[in-house]
Amino acid sequence: MNLTIDFGNTTIKTGVFDGRKLIHVEKHRKLSERNIISLLKRFEINRASSSSVIQSSKKAEEFLSGKIQLVRLLPTTSFPIRNFYESPKTLGMDRLANVIGAHSLFPKKNVLVISAGTCITYDVITFGAEYFGGNITPGLDMRLRSMHTFTSRLPLVKKHPTLDLFGRNTKDSMITGVIKGTQFEMDGFISSYKKKYPSLKVILTGGDAAFFDGQLESKIFAVPHLVLHALNEILLFNDSQKV
Repeated sequence: MNLTIDFGNTTIKTGVFDGRKLIHVEKHRKLSERNIISLLKRFEINRASSSSVIQSSKKAEEFLSGKIQLVRLLPTTSFPIRNFYESPKTLGMDRLANVIGAHSLFPKKNVLVISAGTCITYDVITFGAEYFGGNITPGLDMRLRSMHTFTSRLPLVKKHPTLDLFGRNTKDSMITGVIKGTQFEMDGFISSYKKKYPSLKVILTGGDAAFFDGQLESKIFAVPHLVLHALNEILLFNDSQKV
């Protein structure tokens, strides 16, 4: 079995795979040595892979690498796509993992991955398994917090789902502005990318994906644990390279 760990900005996800089947998922604010030991005792895990966008992951990764084989997703890691990003050292490993996961789900297809998290990222992997780049915009919490931070009278509002087009008070106007504005942004990016990449598949993932699932104009595929699937694919790919 394989253990995969996605160190995100707000949440750490762990996934256990039996082959390509995801059989167990956990979410943590902080991944402790006790959490790792519990997983290793519960499942017959042979190896692990990790992706991180935070510095604090190093302690957990070093502890795990002392127990089993660990493959960290880095710009130099072997993976089943070609990366043409101009500054690969600055590329977020979550973005790279997203397109690797997308390619594994839809090989030989153009795929746009929209990841709605702390930031919202838009990344395309081509049918030829080529990645060139994408877009980064503020996430929902960041948009709401920025309005409060950079104005003197707007309150700090917590996000919540809404289907309303407009608000009838200040807080609701902020929520509808952020939710509907982000939805229109997503629809706009999808429309533009479809003009450039024929027969484009669209994957929606990330912690805030539920706010937009079913609300976008285009047909999308919701994949909650795309990074975990990508990390498992990297382990399987590295195995195939040894043969």
